[in-house]
Amino acid sequence: MFGDGKSAERKRREKERKKRGTRKYGQGHYRHSRLGIVSCCCAGAGFLILAGCIGYAYLTRGTAAGIVGGAAVTAIIVLICGFRSAVKGFKEREKNYLTCKIGLPVNAVALLVFLAVFIGGLK
Repeated sequence: MFGDGKSAERKRREKERKKRGTRKYGQGHYRHSRLGIVSCCCAGAGFLILAGCIGYAYLTRGTAAGIVGGAAVTAIIVLICGFRSAVKGFKEREKNYLTCKIGLPVNAVALLVFLAVFIGGLK
């Protein structure tokens, strides 16, 4: 008739098999937390902006205060957003939180390094 002729029992068994996944003891594969991935990207962008600021200040021998200052404020905003997204990523249900666990300390360390450079420059 209509469909492919599968019985209700066969459909149910296939659905259960797909739900279990292929791992041992029937646990399915979890996807990475979406906000954790965003957090890792923000951490990478923050480090790139920080390295760019330090490199540009070195090449211009400290005469580009406005450009470096604007990029530094952008880096702070990006790092804080990455920190927040890592914390919010832990609230996603049934996800792999590895990216959140990586993004949270990397953003925190990058922010502390940036603040150390900034405070060291004030002296």
